[in-house]
Amino acid sequence: MTAKETTIVHVMRHGEVHNPDGILYGRLPGFRLSEKGRAQAQTVADALADHDITAVFASPLQRAQETATPIAESHGLTIITDEELIEAGNQFEGLKVAVGDGALRQPKHWPKLRDPFTPSWGEPYLQIAHRMVGVVDIARERARGHEAVLVSHQLPVVTLRRHLEGKRLWHDPRNRQCSLASLTSLVYEGDELVDIVYSEPAGATDPLVRGA
Repeated sequence: MTAKETTIVHVMRHGEVHNPDGILYGRLPGFRLSEKGRAQAQTVADALADHDITAVFASPLQRAQETATPIAESHGLTIITDEELIEAGNQFEGLKVAVGDGALRQPKHWPKLRDPFTPSWGEPYLQIAHRMVGVVDIARERARGHEAVLVSHQLPVVTLRRHLEGKRLWHDPRNRQCSLASLTSLVYEGDELVDIVYSEPAGATDPLVRGA
């Protein structure tokens, strides 16, 4: 009997973003990594330097591309940009949404909060899960028997993990396990997902920090 090949798909959240105004920037262009974010990206690249990585995918947004760059360079790879790894759509994009200030204090925005289960203010969780699974499948096939890295954003990474673990997709953001520059590593034996390993090579961060 032939042994099944082990393939690992590391799904990474980008590093810290330069965001002095503390807005929810979502899919807005021009949001780059901060100096700390660049250091986080390099730390993860160093941690993965001796891994058998044969493909690096990234969201088209600048912060994800910058996070993926040192990983791709260390393995002599070209980044594969995939739109399906992009940040979740959100109607509060460009606004401050921290508890106690900003948009959430304005009655005109309250109808957007009517349904936290879909959610009503943004891209449906199930849609996020399905597009993320699609990219994972592409990466797994491309890197079969090796490893791949996918750089995305907090909510898509969390939603993917919850979907794969069979958990409900709506959740309390305060309980997310997805620090900046963290890795959610999907381990496959053949086509079967056998393990999900979470790690923080660049250290832990507050899940509510505006770097989603």
